[in-house]
Amino acid sequence: MSKRLIVNADDYGHTRGVSMGIRLAHLDGIVTSTTAMMNYPGAEADLRDAVRECPRLGLGLHLVLTSGSPVLPAEKVPSLVDREGKFYKYAPFVERMHQLDLTQVNMEWHAQVEAFKNAVGRLPDHLDSHHHSSFFTPALFDLMLDLADELNVPIRLPFGMPGTALAKINSPQSGSRLAKCRHGYAQIFMDSFYDEGVTLENLISILAQIAADEQHDTFELMTHPAVVDDELMRTSIYNERRANELELLRHTVVMDYLQTATIQLINYADI
Repeated sequence: MSKRLIVNADDYGHTRGVSMGIRLAHLDGIVTSTTAMMNYPGAEADLRDAVRECPRLGLGLHLVLTSGSPVLPAEKVPSLVDREGKFYKYAPFVERMHQLDLTQVNMEWHAQVEAFKNAVGRLPDHLDSHHHSSFFTPALFDLMLDLADELNVPIRLPFGMPGTALAKINSPQSGSRLAKCRHGYAQIFMDSFYDEGVTLENLISILAQIAADEQHDTFELMTHPAVVDDELMRTSIYNERRANELELLRHTVVMDYLQTATIQLINYADI
């Protein structure tokens, strides 16, 4: 069975260095897709760079609720922001996620879509979310599914992520929310190329697992390459490892392995 693999780089637009690293990992490596954080100041300009320099790079939207500031004025989304008008970071977000005003979440996510459209003149080719926050409650997941249906795009589906409501999302009691996902998703999501898992041996092992899988044919590998800059060091606790990811995603051993394995690199537009 021929396998199809999306190698998605998260956090495009977070910093100039992140965006540059993702473009390099596409032009000289195996990254096929990225998702942009439209609530960061440089994201629109960085997306225009991607369109110009990387016409074959898939461009999706990284829905954000847990990093930076909202696209909308803070006074329009008060349930989403702290006293400084910034999104709550991961831990406080989890503590108060059931207090979110879902109408405000919907407004903010639509504003992020509009920012993406303003940058590149078209819709994103798929949706996922920073810290997988769109999967933390069934209500947030429903909002994401409704948005994907409205935009006619696929989504990332990270089954098995700890701390989420995914175990309930496709249960009989939930009414099988995934039946609403009419535009698809990768069958298997792989997140183990991260932090301590950023080694050449692990990356080759992941690719070998994909090649040997006899039950599934479409996969997504989550990555976070970057050229590490001062802003990234200030704003993200996951920073220096990103440089290691960039090196390995361009490694000749990885490129050679994909030449011999029955793995086709695709992006979400190909689903």
